[in-house]
Amino acid sequence: MSMSQTLAPHLPYLRRYARALCGSQQSGDTYVRAALSALLAGDQTLAEGVPPRVGLYRVFHAIWSSASGRIEEGNTNVANGPGAKQPTTPEARLKALDANKRAALLLTAVEAFSLEEAAFILDETAEEVERAIVNAQQTIDRDLASRVLIIEDEPIIALDLENLVTELGHKVVGTAATAADAVKKAHAERPGLVLADINLGEGGSGIDAVAEILNSFDIPVIFITAYPEKLLTGERPEPTYLIAKPFLPETVQATVGQALFFHPNARKAA
Repeated sequence: MSMSQTLAPHLPYLRRYARALCGSQQSGDTYVRAALSALLAGDQTLAEGVPPRVGLYRVFHAIWSSASGRIEEGNTNVANGPGAKQPTTPEARLKALDANKRAALLLTAVEAFSLEEAAFILDETAEEVERAIVNAQQTIDRDLASRVLIIEDEPIIALDLENLVTELGHKVVGTAATAADAVKKAHAERPGLVLADINLGEGGSGIDAVAEILNSFDIPVIFITAYPEKLLTGERPEPTYLIAKPFLPETVQATVGQALFFHPNARKAA
């Protein structure tokens, strides 16, 4: 089997991960292409003795960390080392958060790698990865809170999501089972985050509802679907944040945190 055939099933999920880590489709896809180019050129190789998916993510991280590895959007004025002045605002604390800590959180909570696999991908110990996960989640949960609109036509799932995001410290300002109701509630409540099912059954398309909402508001959107492979094709614009059904609470927690991390204008005290 060729390398392309071996890696093909894993590429949609690597793109999803890269976009969540980098905060945009353009940036995430750039790093994925760089990793694949390095493999094809022989500059990087898949590690032996591990599953191809683990090896692929390790190569991605080697490329990503050498080119970026830290959030560098503007001048954060954050000093490091003993005695350094610590950031005092939520925005400054978030920008000071080591990107590898967020990577550890995403690898385990969203991509479902074990601690040992995530440690191999990041070239760290399992203990270091575990500490990074705890640190990242505590920082994100402490400093992020928003008003959330849930678009979901299945009442039980909508209630489950509402309970989850409420426990995380956010305020659910509305739930909608149809596209029309979603647009109406978005304009009335002006949420800072949208969780949207893609297929609303007879209620229409969650994608269409979100497209109309984004014509009026610049807010992060997390799509939720039982069929992520239908969106992760690489052939058209794809969602930056995507959760597959059935979802785990820690997956929702991590993805919500990442979405708000990269959209400071959407953070609003609940």
